[in-house]
Amino acid sequence: MRQSHPKTSNSMITTEPRRAPCESCVVRERAVCSLCNDFEMLTLEGVKRYRRFEAGATIAMAGEALPFVGTVVEGHVALTRMMADGRRQIVGLLFASDFIGRPLRPYITYDAEAVDDVVLCTFERHRFETMLQETPALESKLLAMTLDELDAAREALLTLGRRTAREKVANFLGMVARRQALDEAVPVGAVKIVLPLGREDMASFLGLTIETVSRQMTAMRREGLIEMANGAREVTLVNTDLLADMAGEDGDGAPLG
Repeated sequence: MRQSHPKTSNSMITTEPRRAPCESCVVRERAVCSLCNDFEMLTLEGVKRYRRFEAGATIAMAGEALPFVGTVVEGHVALTRMMADGRRQIVGLLFASDFIGRPLRPYITYDAEAVDDVVLCTFERHRFETMLQETPALESKLLAMTLDELDAAREALLTLGRRTAREKVANFLGMVARRQALDEAVPVGAVKIVLPLGREDMASFLGLTIETVSRQMTAMRREGLIEMANGAREVTLVNTDLLADMAGEDGDGAPLG
């Protein structure tokens, strides 16, 4: 994704299943397997396979067969589409615990790229499809995650279609804060986050120019709403309530505090 990491698919490293039990997995409580009982978890643990991708690597290409499905354990995955004139649009961003792949469909409709170093816990697609039929808890959780993804897509439509540039950037910062909070509840007060995307990719994701994103971030810093460090990738949200107001949230969606 970042320019220092050219897009390539041969930087993938596939490993055998890690022997650490699934119950100690950092995304266990939020992943597709979170509702499975002990016996079902043992079954999953016996067939899982970890795949590693270096930053910038292509995980899958639109229209090509994807032989596996799975969960993002570490890192971030960008879902992108390339238009006929060469313009690239980020249409989705996967965080740890998100599901990648389409059961019952052999191919993926978007390019999937590793934003940073990514670890996936994967299952061979045909085997996972069989497990869905035999494991109601797995099927139920996947349905819930799919509906959550649909809600996120609707939120993205609102962001692209109706929000101002400042609202878009504020909404993005709040979304990252919520997703990076392991307990799915952002604490009150100052919140530190690490931006998964650089300015160029943020602009693509939000439908803005790089200059506009940079101006908005700089303005928020000058106004004391955020603090930036480490090349502006580490951001402290000083006032989450005010940031939520700035994003145009009315409390009916997903407030920050």
